[in-house]
Amino acid sequence: ELDMLTLTATPIPRTLNMAMAGLRDISIIASPPPNRHAIKTFISEWVDAQVQEACLREIKRGGQVFFLHNDVKSMEKMTLELAALVPEARIEMAHGQMPERELERIMLDFYHQRFNILVCSTIIESGIDIPSANTIIINRADKLGLAQLHQLRGRVGRSHHRAYAYFMVPPKALISKDAVKRLEALEASGDLGAGFMLSSHDMEIRGAGELLGDEQSGQIQEIGFTLYTELLERAVSALKSGKQPELDAPMDKGPEVDLQASALIPEDYLPDIHARLVLYKRISSAESSLELRDLQVEMIDRFGLLPEPVKTLFSVAELKQQAEILGVKKIEANAAGGRIIFTATPNINADQLILLIQTQAAIYKFDGADKLRFVKAFETIDQKLEFIADLIRKLTPVVQ
Repeated sequence: ELDMLTLTATPIPRTLNMAMAGLRDISIIASPPPNRHAIKTFISEWVDAQVQEACLREIKRGGQVFFLHNDVKSMEKMTLELAALVPEARIEMAHGQMPERELERIMLDFYHQRFNILVCSTIIESGIDIPSANTIIINRADKLGLAQLHQLRGRVGRSHHRAYAYFMVPPKALISKDAVKRLEALEASGDLGAGFMLSSHDMEIRGAGELLGDEQSGQIQEIGFTLYTELLERAVSALKSGKQPELDAPMDKGPEVDLQASALIPEDYLPDIHARLVLYKRISSAESSLELRDLQVEMIDRFGLLPEPVKTLFSVAELKQQAEILGVKKIEANAAGGRIIFTATPNINADQLILLIQTQAAIYKFDGADKLRFVKAFETIDQKLEFIADLIRKLTPVVQ
């Protein structure tokens, strides 16, 4: 048998996807070394004064600067421009096309602080540990990948000093949409140990790749990342249990509840659409009434008392949890009554169901082989919820 351990700060989309789908185990090391500070990240268009200020600030505190210009043909021209902009600096350049001995000499001189600014290509991306270099300026950062930019940013901040990363880009109108997403993700994740979060963003931008093919990234926009992950998780679970995955079967999202009432988070209660979507996901993913109650307490604490539509949303979510245990497919209710539709193999107290139909024939009756219809007038949504919750309790099997 072969055991394999992969260590990476920023896993490629395919590797991360395999870990999240359960095909690989994953452990996250989120604790940084002691006395490290988060790297302050700035994204802006090229401004001479800003570049000059960034270089001089680092030089005056006794530090050094990486200036990344990933175009060997124009690197010498860029070095001359930088020398004119910061005449106080001692500047050298390094790239992969230089003779090995000369490249080694330059890197050793930089390590021993014999000059201040190293104009370089992405050759510094890995294997470089220079604690005295705590500012990096990356020219045309829009041309580099998300994981690559994160790795390059990690060349600074390797001591107790505050480090700075400057990503120089053209005007936003000239940058591709994916490049804008990459840069926004980088700017938002300046905290230590952000590599895993950035890899998740990278997977969403580039796609998750092929599990059996050789593509490391790929497009999954056709169905969306969340649905793709759920489909993959279902297939992996089936294979692990020795079953054949039913790829054509519909996604099981629990019972459907239609009470003809507003069950939502109003915009005037929570204006931020992203926060609303996150809360919808958390409510639908809750697995117990205790989780729902904790979530209600959190929302009251963060946003204030719950309006009626939100209270209804939580009541419906709790009703779904109870109904799912019984094998209920759908619950419908209107002002005059409603019906419960069961799955092919419901888990209910059959004796209690027959008793209800026999003793309360005016209210309950069968409507086909898998439907229970009830006739009752409801004036409020609370009456509907109370009646259906009581009916579900009655139909719940007695645990021996």
